[in-house]
Amino acid sequence: QVQLVESGGGLVQPGGSLRLSCAASGIIFRLYRMGWYRQAPGKQRELVADGSTSYADSVKGRFTISRDNAKNTVYLQMNSLKPEDTAVYYCNAKLGTENYWGQGTQVTVSS
Repeated sequence: QVQLVESGGGLVQPGGSLRLSCAASGIIFRLYRMGWYRQAPGKQRELVADGSTSYADSVKGRFTISRDNAKNTVYLQMNSLKPEDTAVYYCNAKLGTENYWGQGTQVTVSS
């Protein structure tokens, strides 16, 4: 059974930082392309970061995706957070036609 479990979300002030983690199980992690997406209230889910080099324009220079294959974990370091970054953040794993999602973690940026 494939599981992607996100953690690290929470409430942070504008300008602050958070690091999200996504622990994967049930897959050969190193084979999968990992990514982060987000969905704000009333909006569609959108790409945040995918693989190691693809970022949404709105987060370039502020967010960094990384992975540790030994720990089956992908991370999203988020710096200089803005209120418009408020959303539920989802972990994604892709390999061929396989596509898995985590349950999401809430990030709220507010003073």
